Amino acid sequence: MKISSPSGVMALLLTVNILNYIDRQVVYALLPLISNDLHLSDAQAGSLASAFMIVYMIAAPPVAWLADSHGRKPWIAGGVAIWSVATGAAALTGRFLTLFVSRAAVGIGEACYGAISPSFVAERFSPETRSRALAIFSLAIPVGSALGYAGGGLLGQQIGWRHTFLVVGLPGLALSLLCLLLPPDAPRTTLTPPVAGYRSVWAVRTFRLITYAGAAMTFALGGFAVWMPTFLHRTWSLSVGHAGTLFGAVTVVSGLAGSLIGGWLADRLRRNDSTSDLRVSGWGLLLGMPFAAAAITAPSLTLSIVFLFLAETFLFLNMGPLNAAIVSVIPFDKRSMAFAANIFVIHLLGDAASPSLIGWGSDLFGLSWAMLASCLALGVGGGLCLHARGGFDSDALAAQESPS
Repeated sequence: MKISSPSGVMALLLTVNILNYIDRQVVYALLPLISNDLHLSDAQAGSLASAFMIVYMIAAPPVAWLADSHGRKPWIAGGVAIWSVATGAAALTGRFLTLFVSRAAVGIGEACYGAISPSFVAERFSPETRSRALAIFSLAIPVGSALGYAGGGLLGQQIGWRHTFLVVGLPGLALSLLCLLLPPDAPRTTLTPPVAGYRSVWAVRTFRLITYAGAAMTFALGGFAVWMPTFLHRTWSLSVGHAGTLFGAVTVVSGLAGSLIGGWLADRLRRNDSTSDLRVSGWGLLLGMPFAAAAITAPSLTLSIVFLFLAETFLFLNMGPLNAAIVSVIPFDKRSMAFAANIFVIHLLGDAASPSLIGWGSDLFGLSWAMLASCLALGVGGGLCLHARGGFDSDALAAQESPS
C-alpha cells in the first residue's frame, strides 16, 4: 500500500506538520509548571527555546543535502520519529540538563521534516495550483501553534507537564510509520557535493532576495510573537492569561484567512503574471506594516485587536506563495537544500535576534516604540519581494532546464 495521490500526501503531511508545531510550542505553555517543579531560573527556562532553535538551524543544511542526494522519504519518516521520541522523553527528565538535551533533539527531528516536506508536497501539484497547496500546508503554523499553546496549557493543568509531553509525543510514532507509505523520490542522476550544492543554491538571485525578505518578516513576526501578549498586558491591563489567549485567537483566525486567501490569489493572478507569488507576498507585507503600527498605537483595545487582525491577515498572505516561489527557481535535486538554507538564514537574521533587540529597545525607549521600530522590517521584506520579480522568470527557466 502506498499513499501516492496528491490529496493523500497533502492530508498526511499536513497532519504531521500540525503535530510539528504542537510539539514545538507546547513547552512554552508548560514553562511555569516545569520551572516550578525543576526549580529553573528564567534564564534556564528561556534556554530551552534556544536549544531547539540553534540545533534546528544547524541541523537543517546537512540533513537537507543528505535527503536531496539519497532520497527524502526516509528522512521525513525518521525526523517525525526522532522529534516524537524526544518530546515524550521530556516526561522522564528529572533535571534541567536532560530536559535541555531532549528539546535540542526535537530540533534535529524537526529539521529533518521542515527542510524536506515543503518541496515534497509542492512537487505533487502543478505550478498552477502550487501556491494554494502550500498555503494549505502552511495552515499548520497557526493551527498547530494555537493547539500547542492552548492544549498544552489545559493538559498541563489537568494531568501535569510530564504526562502532557507523553500525550503530544506518542502520536508522532504512528504518523512516522504512515510516512513510510509515501511515494519514493525520482532517482537522482548526479550526487552534488554539499558545499557546491549550497553555493549553487545561494547563487540564485531570486532565492537570495526571497530569503532576505523572509528574514525581515521573521524578524518582525518573531518579535511580535514574544512581545505582543506583554504589550496587551501592560497597555490594556489584561491578565497574562487573557492577553495570551486573545493574541492566540487572533493569530489562528487571521492565519487561516491570510494563508488561504494568499494561496488562492497568487494562483489566480498567475494566469496573467508569472511573478504573482512575489507580487502577493510583497504587497501583503507592505499593507500589513501600517496595520501592525496601528495595532500598537490604537487608542482602544478594540481598535488594537481589529488592526492586529488585519495586519496578521495581510502578513500571512505569503505563507504559500513564498515557498512556491522557492520551488520555482530551484532545480529539483536541490530543493531541500534551498529550504534548509532558507530556514538557517531567516532564523539567524530574524527571530533569533529580534526578541532580545526589542527587549533592549523597550528598556531604553519603551515597549511601544521598540515594537513600532520593528515594523519597519516588514516594509523591507515587502520591497525585497517586489524587487525579486525582476529576475524571477529567468531563474525559473534556468531551474527547469537544469539536469536533476
